[in-house]
Amino acid sequence: MENQIKQKLNRELINSQEKLPLKIVQFGGGNFMRGFTDYIIDKLNKETGWKGGIVNLQATPNGSIQKMEEQDNVYTLFTRGIKKGEIHDEKQVISAIQKSVNPYANYDEFLALAKEQELEFIFSNTTETGIAYDETEASYEGPHRNFPAKVTVLLHERFKHFNGAADKGLRIIPCELIEDNAFALRDIIVKYAQLWNLEESFVQWINQHNYFHNTLVDRIVPGYPKDDVETYEDQLDYEDKMMVVSECFLLFVIQEAGNLKERIPFNEINEQILVVDHIQPYRLRKVRILNGGHTLMLAPAILSGQETVKESIDNPFIGKFLSDAIFNEVNPTLGLDMNELKDFAEEVFDRFRNPFIKHYLASIALYFVSKFKVRVLPSLLTYVETNGKLPVNLTFSLASLIRFYQGNFREKTLPLNDEEGVVSKFKEIWKNEDYGKVAELALSEKSFWDTDLTKVEGLKTAVAKALYEIDHNDMETAYNNFVQFNS
Repeated sequence: MENQIKQKLNRELINSQEKLPLKIVQFGGGNFMRGFTDYIIDKLNKETGWKGGIVNLQATPNGSIQKMEEQDNVYTLFTRGIKKGEIHDEKQVISAIQKSVNPYANYDEFLALAKEQELEFIFSNTTETGIAYDETEASYEGPHRNFPAKVTVLLHERFKHFNGAADKGLRIIPCELIEDNAFALRDIIVKYAQLWNLEESFVQWINQHNYFHNTLVDRIVPGYPKDDVETYEDQLDYEDKMMVVSECFLLFVIQEAGNLKERIPFNEINEQILVVDHIQPYRLRKVRILNGGHTLMLAPAILSGQETVKESIDNPFIGKFLSDAIFNEVNPTLGLDMNELKDFAEEVFDRFRNPFIKHYLASIALYFVSKFKVRVLPSLLTYVETNGKLPVNLTFSLASLIRFYQGNFREKTLPLNDEEGVVSKFKEIWKNEDYGKVAELALSEKSFWDTDLTKVEGLKTAVAKALYEIDHNDMETAYNNFVQFNS
């Protein structure tokens, strides 16, 4: 019957009543964790027989883990996007979480987790501000609001219960988006141990018998589809208040320590999970190709009349412009395996084409100059250093940025959203009508680029030429004339 009341999702309904040993404590059970780490662990359990149960901890006092408990800690994950040019749209029930605990309301239950024999991992995603030291958490007695303080207590209780046993240390794998996230967390844990006057032997145990794995994570997880919930509910024959929507793409780069590969079989599932000795090359790859791709196409796309990332990548001119820039100018500067870079870039373009995510260019334009400086300019300068000539696409992108900061284009106001100093400086620069002078002033402004770009041979002349072409032609013709000029 059309109006029949659906049964709430639960383990009996999906025939998933096996009790898994508690191997993972997870700080934060929000959208990202449920669409990323919990998905990975669930896949490990179902495809490799690893059998790792998760304890989901409520991260803040105002969290809502009771909703998870009400449906036996199971939920539906919709994975939607494009893989290798084909639309990918599937759903699955994730059942790796065994229990949810509110440490603010049930602190003793939280402390008891330290005694779990098979506990081996801590995963977390408490946002970039979560890995921080709060000196006001001056007492060992909890519950604590601060995430590293909670971890310190959990580790100390485990240290005491197992008498500092070497084999009872944990592997800490944070997913917060800061560089060297695990090392930053470790250093704060040690600070709390010192603040609370805990045993020196505990600090030694932390450093010698626990492993801290820096990570790089990447997946867009919009979460509960509140704006289109009926479309998703119609696909389910049960009620699920905790369903999550995610894109297809997944990248999890984990820094090796203590033979992690032998403890968890990431290599046995078909996901882009890399356990590596050095994480920085992969961070660089993401910044230059994914983030850099957004940034380098931004001004040409907006000046061409595009509004979203998908519209831009589907546009024949902008799509080819971006592809040429990434494959011919960015990838060769990264010093990584070219086949890996090609595969990664193609996945990035699939993400840009995702019809289920509407990513507006205006939102990417926030702090555009500083983004270009970090994400695109290093590729331009490395290309010049390596090849002794200018990269045509990256140079045209830079010129388009300078034109963008004039603020108006063909009677259209552009979405400038930057620091007042940047906007006002460009306003002064654009009082000049000579393109050569505009190029010289913009490129020499060290507050923009941390260097004087007029010292790059030929760059000032090339940018001036591009500015002239942009103002006197449509963007595609301007680009083609610019390419001819530089050939």
